[in-house]
Amino acid sequence: MNEFDQLMTAMGAAGGDRAVLDDPATAHLVVVGSRIISSRALPGLDVEAAAAEGGVRVKIRLREGIQLTAPVHTCFGVVHREGDQRIDINIVLEPDSSARFIAHCLFPKAERVRHIMDAHVEIGAGASMQYQERHFHGPHGGVEVIPKAVVRIGKGGRYSSDFTLTDGRVGALAIDYDVEAAEDAVVELTARVFGHGSDDIRIRERVVLGGENARGIIKTRIAVEDDALAEVTGITEGNAAGARGHVDCMEIIRDRAVAKAIPIVSVTHPQAKVTHEAAIGSVDKHQLETLMAHGLTPEEAVDVIVKGMLG
Repeated sequence: MNEFDQLMTAMGAAGGDRAVLDDPATAHLVVVGSRIISSRALPGLDVEAAAAEGGVRVKIRLREGIQLTAPVHTCFGVVHREGDQRIDINIVLEPDSSARFIAHCLFPKAERVRHIMDAHVEIGAGASMQYQERHFHGPHGGVEVIPKAVVRIGKGGRYSSDFTLTDGRVGALAIDYDVEAAEDAVVELTARVFGHGSDDIRIRERVVLGGENARGIIKTRIAVEDDALAEVTGITEGNAAGARGHVDCMEIIRDRAVAKAIPIVSVTHPQAKVTHEAAIGSVDKHQLETLMAHGLTPEEAVDVIVKGMLG
């Protein structure tokens, strides 16, 4: 089985469908290691990818007023036990455009793998971008994932990001997102991660509501068991009249795992408002007893509760 077929097998395990890559109406980009395997642009959507020192440099631009109906699919991964992958990606959505991105990041055999994603995103006035990132990791816990993103949202623009890593061992994860929202802009950041063994999960997300009536929410759902560690820092700044923000973090721990939540809220304008809530603990006793009354073992009941929280 060649590298592409191995990656597509992992993509299927992560809930993806390789058939979308054959659809001429669907834009895509597939990168294995530092090799660009396949790409497709569309009228109004430019997709450029080129090998760069130590990785791949990607530029995606959606032209003004173009509203894509089919998601843009990207697939990045390392199919061998060892290797490095660095992706530098620049995404620009021009004014009044809209697109949904579905990204699969796949490391099915990772024992000593490092994946670095450095993203810069510019969303023009009135433009909308949805970004869904799904990870599939193998059982060894030998992958280090370092995604960094800087996002700027123009007036009336919308940006939503949904990061999910619940299949396989996490390994080491270090998310660092920085988002700035202009007047009437909306930002939603969601992360769901399930850590096992000695997994190390570090998430830092910062939303700056710099324009009047900007809205933002940071929502994090983490479960850790065995000896895993999770530390979540959610930062929201309300710096303009009418700005509204919220930080919502929930973490479940089992066994000897350790979880930390650090919500940071800052308001510099008297007409802005930012709130936060954080909850860390074991599974709900009432939910556990209810599921066990329906015939589940304690272990099965806990798994159901955790999966329900992670979505």
